[in-house]
Amino acid sequence: MNLHYLIREPKEIKEQNPVLILLHGYGSNEDDLFSFASELPNDYYIISVRAPYSLQPYGYAWYPIHFDAAENKFSDDEQAKQSRDLIINFIDELVAKYPIDKKNVTLIGFSQGAILSYATALSYPEKINSVVALSGYLNESILVENFASKNNKHLQFFISHGTVDQVIPVDWARKAKPFIEKLGLQVEYKEYPVGHGVAPQNFFDFKNWLLKTR
Repeated sequence: MNLHYLIREPKEIKEQNPVLILLHGYGSNEDDLFSFASELPNDYYIISVRAPYSLQPYGYAWYPIHFDAAENKFSDDEQAKQSRDLIINFIDELVAKYPIDKKNVTLIGFSQGAILSYATALSYPEKINSVVALSGYLNESILVENFASKNNKHLQFFISHGTVDQVIPVDWARKAKPFIEKLGLQVEYKEYPVGHGVAPQNFFDFKNWLLKTR
């Protein structure tokens, strides 16, 4: 496998089981989102992936975030595209290794993981069924060039953000819903009075959305 991961096998075994792929944020690791695996539906494979780039002194990233002299942040979009394609290759490897229903692949991303989830699903909709984007934003510059012409009408999105997020402004997150609706896709968008994190109500809402849209 091209990426390190943790796995919780489904407790209800079917001929093919759906899968939730968890993508952590900048500076975190695969243990972070895996901590709520036990709360997710029993019939899913839960696979939490470690991003490929090590950060000092600890943690991992999907791509670097640079600061210029004026303290402006900008992301390394070329490296982000490489990680987007790494995730797609990883999904192919998972489907080959486990009895996963390849028509029922959901990405759950937090922060940088959410940014990658948008990019992966919109660039390669034939591989993804739905996306839960937590505390992230949609970066158009890391989508493949012809993304709008792809067969993507099955894609569904749950987006959530904290209204007092100091890391990624809520205004950035709000742009995703109209962008996705313009493509004619299903999207549910929610905000919570929290910072850069997943509130209990947020977890409850996206879990219900998963059960409702499966």
